[in-house]
Amino acid sequence: MIYLDHHATTPCDPRVVEAMLPFFTLKCANAAIGLHSMGREANEAVERARAQVATMVGCQAAEIVFTSGATESNNLVLLGLPQAGSRRKIVTTVVEHKSVLAPCDVLEKRGYIVIRLPVDKGGRVNLEAANAAVDEETLVVSVQAANNEIGTIQDLRCFADIAHAKGALFHSDAAQALGKMPLDVEGLDIDCTSLSAHKIYGPKGVGALYVRAAVRQQMVPLMYGGSQEDGLRPGTTAVPLCVGFGTACEIVGDKVEREVTRIGTLRDKLQNMLLNGLPGARVNGNTQYRLSTNISITIPGVDGESLALALQGVALSTGAACNLGAQEPSYVLRALGIGWDEAINTIRIGLGRFNTDVDITRAGTEIVKTVRRLRGI
Repeated sequence: MIYLDHHATTPCDPRVVEAMLPFFTLKCANAAIGLHSMGREANEAVERARAQVATMVGCQAAEIVFTSGATESNNLVLLGLPQAGSRRKIVTTVVEHKSVLAPCDVLEKRGYIVIRLPVDKGGRVNLEAANAAVDEETLVVSVQAANNEIGTIQDLRCFADIAHAKGALFHSDAAQALGKMPLDVEGLDIDCTSLSAHKIYGPKGVGALYVRAAVRQQMVPLMYGGSQEDGLRPGTTAVPLCVGFGTACEIVGDKVEREVTRIGTLRDKLQNMLLNGLPGARVNGNTQYRLSTNISITIPGVDGESLALALQGVALSTGAACNLGAQEPSYVLRALGIGWDEAINTIRIGLGRFNTDVDITRAGTEIVKTVRRLRGI
């Protein structure tokens, strides 16, 4: 099976699995217990992982809060910050992940003003519209780093400047961006950033929230219990998962640009095979500001779900995993102005670390062959 659904999740790197295994068995102690050496060793492993994640995004280790993933991190920001402030306005975009849009819906029902900024045909937010929407009543501006369906990358520094000019905080869901593009939260002047390990060849079930030290005191937890993660995220620390996340970050390290270039070459090859072999096919999103791993392509005359199911030996999807089973086509594609039928005829391809040139040739050939067969039917 050639796996081309890396935006949904990535396979766990064998080096990550190797690093995690001892903490399931021989080093099984609770990291909160400092009375014996095994507990202290577990705590040291968690703190080492915290430092590894912090290095990956350019912040201090103390500014990293471990969570179950970017969904929890997004909720912690959007539902935790409003409880501590008097401002009543949230500004976000129409193409955010559902773990941003759903908390915003909740806030709206509680009486908050939520502005959802539109995007252009390439999926980028208009900076003038953002500037007009953000005012002195705005508490948080939340804009994703890169879209999980079309791969479009936003200009985070500009949004941070717009937010801070009005005294608002800037949050970015960077789950899809981590490991696929350089990410420096200090350089980009971001206040909070949501991350997930399973997007960078780490384990599922663990993520992190970067919270600038000055902002941390304003945040209210969503759950209450123990004092883990400085009280922001109580519950027994998942030591193996934290270790896995840290190891995944260390493996990527400063090799982000090299990996981006290699995968981008494979992506361009596959994209050209599809465009040349399938008349009428069209790539969606901004082709200049786009993740090197991404292809969102509309193929007229073929239902995307039917194509995904019919492919032999190739795994891909039609859109975001959080939208699986929806009765309507992707809201991200619709936000670009893409019609209902075209949105249904769209597939999402996500390339990754372990894909090879041979994989891409085989996958491109199989996709073109299957589309032609389905069109014939």
